[in-house]
Amino acid sequence: MAFDGCFVTGTDTGVGKTLVSAALLHTLARHHRRVVGMKPVAAGLIDHHGHWVSEDVLALRAASSVTVPPELDNPVALPDPLSPHLAAQRAGRLITVAELLAAHRALKERADVVVVEGAGGWRVPINEHETLADLSVALALPVVLVVGLRLGCLNHALLSAEAIRADGLQLAGWVANTVDPDMDCIEENIDTLRQRLAAPLLGVVPWQLQGPDARAVVLELPSAWTASKDAHELVEGI
Repeated sequence: MAFDGCFVTGTDTGVGKTLVSAALLHTLARHHRRVVGMKPVAAGLIDHHGHWVSEDVLALRAASSVTVPPELDNPVALPDPLSPHLAAQRAGRLITVAELLAAHRALKERADVVVVEGAGGWRVPINEHETLADLSVALALPVVLVVGLRLGCLNHALLSAEAIRADGLQLAGWVANTVDPDMDCIEENIDTLRQRLAAPLLGVVPWQLQGPDARAVVLELPSAWTASKDAHELVEGI
């Protein structure tokens, strides 16, 4: 099956999912003509030129190679920076996996690759019965786990990987993001995760790259992700 996207999750909120998702988009754009980011649920909006929008969504749009209607790349935009189910309750609306899937299907008609960024960690609720993990299972995409390097990250990363696999999904790789520059034994923690996560390390984001252009983040993608049909057709045409 041809690669057509991935789902980016994290060990927690604030661990750099958006930075890594944007970096993935830039890297994938070297091999696929049409790449787009999707933030199914964004909670916490800012005023951007008279429109209320998520900063995460703005970053994904800047890294995408195609422009799509906002209701497709961010079908649910909630004002308050809370867990999606609580932000939705406060906004008086219901989020369902079905509506998020419909937006993703429409996106796939406009792009070759869709990078879907979750919210918070793996089991974040979106309503009384469903979580973003349910969305990921329905999408059946390979998963990239962003590990925020700080005290406690080993437990968070290993439990997240266990949950992803228990849900029947492939942990395609992980990215180590240095969110605490004063963390002791950073290299030792990375080595521990290399041994225990049983998934390829796609890249390490050093502290000095926090908040930069995502193009500066170096990622090593699985070979299957870089086998672009467009590229093959180009070679055959030479």
